[in-house]
Order: sequence, then structure tokens, then C-alpha cells
Amino acid sequence: MGSRSKTDTAYIAGFLDGDGSLMIQIKKRSDSKKGRRVMLTICFYQDTRHEKPLWWIRKILGIGYLSRRNDGMTELRINGYTQVESILKKLLPFLRFKKKQAAALIDSAQLLKKGDISEKTIRKLIKNILVVQRENYVTRKKRSEAELLSVFGLTP
Repeated sequence: MGSRSKTDTAYIAGFLDGDGSLMIQIKKRSDSKKGRRVMLTICFYQDTRHEKPLWWIRKILGIGYLSRRNDGMTELRINGYTQVESILKKLLPFLRFKKKQAAALIDSAQLLKKGDISEKTIRKLIKNILVVQRENYVTRKKRSEAELLSVFGLTP
């Protein structure tokens, strides 16, 4: 993470609480043995007319990429197990509304970094996905535990 003060860290946490999201996504991948990949993402959103704070956050965190969407919004996305874990550990003390989600992503990052794809690990990961889904007030498609188990080739 780039240079920052405690005030900067608190501001970024507040921004994430208000205009951000934390996601655990399962992406289809043809180049992997299992045909899927788990992605952890921190995303900050802002109207494109007022995107300057996103550039500042990117500079302070020292990572991420910005993209302008067709709906007039700009996003700052940060992916990667190590990066997401590191950033969320620093923001966690200052988060108010996304604490449970952040804890679930930190735990998931630690599980995924080990490279262990045992059934026990997959079940812990699914538990974390369900925590994030429950805490999100808007999700395109919420998957049930049974659906998630099926995606990973397990049965309830």
C-alpha cells in the first residue's frame, strides 16, 4: 500500500462503507483444471463527473484500475488475494457497515493463498460467499448453498 495517514485510511474505509462493495466471485475459466477461478474484489464507485476521489484512493493504496462505465459511473477495482487481504486488514478497524464482509474476504484470501482445494476449504469458502451475499443489499444473482456446492462439484 502506498503512503497514507490514519486519517486517509479512515476516509477510504468510510468511502468503501458508503460507495463501495466487496465481492467474492466465481468466474468460469477454460485455462484451469477445475474450469473456474475465485476472484476477490474491492470496488469503489463514483459518478464519473466526480471521479477525482477514486484517483486519490488509487494513489494512496498504490494499486487498482479505474474504468468508466457506460452508465456514467467510474469504478476503482482491486483484485488479488494478497492485495485484497492487505488492504482490508488496514481498513477493518475503521469500517462500520462492511466489517462482516471484509472479515469474510480476509478469511477467503488466506484460504485461497494456501492453494489448498480440499473439500473442507471449499466449504469454508462457500460459507464466506454466503456471508457476503447476505450482507449485500443488492446482488445480481444470489446463489444458494446447494448451488454453490454444485459449482464446486460437491453435494449438500
